[in-house]
Amino acid sequence: MNVVRLIPVIFSFLLLAAHYSRAQWDWAAVLCLVIPFVLFVKKRWVPRLMQVLLVLGALEWIGTTHRLVLIRQAEGMPWTRLAIILISVALFTGLSTLVFRNKALRARYGITKIS
Repeated sequence: MNVVRLIPVIFSFLLLAAHYSRAQWDWAAVLCLVIPFVLFVKKRWVPRLMQVLLVLGALEWIGTTHRLVLIRQAEGMPWTRLAIILISVALFTGLSTLVFRNKALRARYGITKIS
């Protein structure tokens, strides 16, 4: 059942892989596809690593949103829908860090208290 709890984390990394693949950063795309396999390791450091990477991913989405909105504005194109979608993806990615506060996942990774 823990795999269901980890779906937001896995999906966030899949979205980041697609983002990097579209930008032709193939090494980053492959890395984002490999990172979720670290979730199989039952060590205390795994949730923290995932949380840090997810926050960095959310920051990447925010930076991408900013760059694309500026490009759209400079070209006189509509940008509101783009901003709403990408900020939503950034929020989803950032909020995916919260799955590790779940009691079952804390037990899986040997974390006794929430910090």
